[in-house]
Amino acid sequence: MIYLAYQSTTDFMEPFRAAAQVAASMLGASGFGDNYFVRTMSASFELLSRTKLTHGRPSYQLDKVMVGNSEVEVVEEAAFVTPFGTLLHFKKDVESAQPRVLVVAPLSGHFATLLRNTVETLLPENDVYITDWHNARDVPKDAGVFGFDEYVDHVIQFLEHMGPGSHVIAVCQPCVQVLAAASVMAQTENPAQPLSMTLMAGPIDTRINPTKVNELATTHSIKWFEKNLISRVPMGFAGAGRKVYPGFVQLTAFMSMNLDRHIKAHTDLFDHLVNGDVEKADATKDFYDEYFAVLDLSAEFYLETVQRVFQEARLAQGTLEWRGMKVDPSAIRRTSLLTVEGERDDICAVGQTMAAQDLCSKLRPYRKRHHMQAGVGHYGVFSGRRWQNQIYPLVRNMMLASE
Repeated sequence: MIYLAYQSTTDFMEPFRAAAQVAASMLGASGFGDNYFVRTMSASFELLSRTKLTHGRPSYQLDKVMVGNSEVEVVEEAAFVTPFGTLLHFKKDVESAQPRVLVVAPLSGHFATLLRNTVETLLPENDVYITDWHNARDVPKDAGVFGFDEYVDHVIQFLEHMGPGSHVIAVCQPCVQVLAAASVMAQTENPAQPLSMTLMAGPIDTRINPTKVNELATTHSIKWFEKNLISRVPMGFAGAGRKVYPGFVQLTAFMSMNLDRHIKAHTDLFDHLVNGDVEKADATKDFYDEYFAVLDLSAEFYLETVQRVFQEARLAQGTLEWRGMKVDPSAIRRTSLLTVEGERDDICAVGQTMAAQDLCSKLRPYRKRHHMQAGVGHYGVFSGRRWQNQIYPLVRNMMLASE
């Protein structure tokens, strides 16, 4: 019912938002841009037109990149496709081979384009692939289920497609699945097990310094989550009838954690529009265009992740299984490990990702490194200046040392 109510409200409001967008455009082109009242009305209409979510993947906007002193064209190539995700290759025509890197994006209500800056930083020196997850509401019901094990399957399949000698970087939520995949590949002596594994701000052991996210998961039963947060995709979409955790519900949860910050951002956006601060206004609009592009998760994956990762911490406690096989991180001996955390992370607290260091107990000390980045929150670990200037050099060095 919740999904149907959301979609009905969205459809009802669409004509009003469209009218507001037209009004804002007309006022902007009226020739009275120096009139404060006109600017205020135009800004009001524009904010009204932006009160919506989108459900399609935004563009990565990574058409060119500087490699050395040359500008090189970047072509997005679907290297491997399943109903639930695409192994997307940012293909470049360069003279010498570069380290192959798989960036594993979180499946948590947003598209993988949330890691645009992560990819942009990696591109000049690396051959980059990313897990471009599909919106579950667009996946036909007859495509089957996509749960925790299927996520691990995808990581293994993608690394196998890329071939031996690749590296993997997991951001946030998939750190657990990537560590599980690397463990399974080591246990089965898979030749495509990665040379290095970087786990960034991920919930390896959520019992350590629990955050509000962790507390929400542990104060409700899995039945509560299923009853209150899971909906069926309504008619009119390819995935009609599929049970999902809607992206708009996840977005609401994220925004409620920092509601004052989002209100201030939109208040500032209104002021920028009124005052003609185009550059500042565009920066805010670009961020929220991305932030308000939401992706639905399959119900199986969401519920299994809540239970196995956040409620029971199975990987940290040594009870996680994949396809009936116990997952044993101590089997990892050839994949170097770098864990990264943010000092001010209020989603994945300090210590939760570092727990992977102890789990990979058979790795030689020179193959393991941990870094706690001072002064950054969750997103600062994989986006922004500190990621580019302080964290990425550590990632690069770990990969090069593993080659």
